Amino acid sequence: MIKKILLVFIKSYQYLLSPVLGPSCRFYPTCSDYAYEAILRYGPLKGLIFTFKRIIRCHPFNAGGIDPVP
Repeated sequence: MIKKILLVFIKSYQYLLSPVLGPSCRFYPTCSDYAYEAILRYGPLKGLIFTFKRIIRCHPFNAGGIDPVP
């Protein structure tokens, strides 16, 4: 149940808010795509841990690049 809620929240962000904010992620896949895949693959707890670690790396001082879900 929590997994489904998180996935719906991420998709809602991608379709409603992300187009307004514009592209800002330094990585491929984007942080929201990464979060969706991590939660889908590992479940809510471990997926959110991976997502948190990814988001704290997404800042102007990091070059970014390709960073797939492990």
